[in-house]
Amino acid sequence: MSDPLKADSPAIRPETRAMIDRLIAFDTTSRNSNLELIHYVRDYLADLGVTANLVHDAEGGKANLYATLGPTDRPGIALSGHTDVVPIDNQDWTRDPWQVSEHDGRLFGRGTCDMKSFIAVALAHAPRFLEAGLQTPVHLCFSYDEEVGCKGVPSLLDFLAGQPVKPAMCVVGEPTDMKVVTGHKGKRSVCCHVRGKEAHSSLAPYGVNAVNAAARVVGHLADMAARKAEEGPFDPDFDVPYTTVHTGTIEGGTQLNIVPGHCRFEFEFRYLPQDDPDALLGEVKRFAEESVAPAMREIDPATGFSWEELSSFPGLDLAPGAEVVELAKALSGGNDTGKVAFGTEAGLFDQRGIPTVVCGPGSIDQAHKPDEFVTLEQVALCERFMDRLEERLRG
Repeated sequence: MSDPLKADSPAIRPETRAMIDRLIAFDTTSRNSNLELIHYVRDYLADLGVTANLVHDAEGGKANLYATLGPTDRPGIALSGHTDVVPIDNQDWTRDPWQVSEHDGRLFGRGTCDMKSFIAVALAHAPRFLEAGLQTPVHLCFSYDEEVGCKGVPSLLDFLAGQPVKPAMCVVGEPTDMKVVTGHKGKRSVCCHVRGKEAHSSLAPYGVNAVNAAARVVGHLADMAARKAEEGPFDPDFDVPYTTVHTGTIEGGTQLNIVPGHCRFEFEFRYLPQDDPDALLGEVKRFAEESVAPAMREIDPATGFSWEELSSFPGLDLAPGAEVVELAKALSGGNDTGKVAFGTEAGLFDQRGIPTVVCGPGSIDQAHKPDEFVTLEQVALCERFMDRLEERLRG
């Protein structure tokens, strides 16, 4: 993808910088509540005369936020972002991750890149949107728990489904260097629990070795990965142009002289939009049940496999000429589009009938790392994106 139109200066507006500072100061690591940040945004919008709707999780400790800037009787453009960030645990930060520091044209802090700067630019621009007398509204969609599997936004989309008006289209502001992304892979992650039968290791044939059973299934997953790499399907627009199959963790047994009675492992599919995650998972389950489980149950019928879905979100695959794609290209100043391997909430919006692209400040190369940063140039480009959006929607 070619670079979008460059900003004339890396300087950003004081209100944008102040909002970035404020949002980074909230430790919204996914394991924590995000309510302090959400309540701040709610109150900020209330001061502007805008009522925000909060959609809480089942426990009431987290919430999505939805608000409309401009007329509420017609569909508009949604600006979507997640409020949670990944942990800083065991990372070698050289500066305070919860306080923005500026150096050499970069703003450092957890979430500056992924993805509070986009949210901050949108919020800082809210007074300008309101003063512009928009004919088409801007909808703000801020979610929780994206980093742990896009778990928050489905309830927000359920809320929107029950409203008389919902967004006509959406921009998810994940870091793409302000380039328009029309496709990303889907993800399905699963934990497999293997129940064996313990025995003294000297009597191993009388037990059921859960680690061995798990290893056979993990081996099949590796075979699937190799087959996908060789046979596809393929999409050359992705950095990794085929569906990947990956086992990330495995643990089992208690000590060497005991036949292990339990084992668990976690695996995932990062699949092309044209691949079927149900079929992929179905193949794994069939192998376990048909090729591994029968011998286990000959020794003990209570042994076997159980499966727990950890997270799931669909891929995104927009037509290059879709209206939202043309709009995003005009707003970003770039003519090209691309696809990314990482997942976003865009596929969920699109699945619910809200065509969505991904376009936001910062590079995914900086996300999730110690000393995470976004450049001032990227933030300035995002400000210009909002300026163009304002101009487009006021007429």
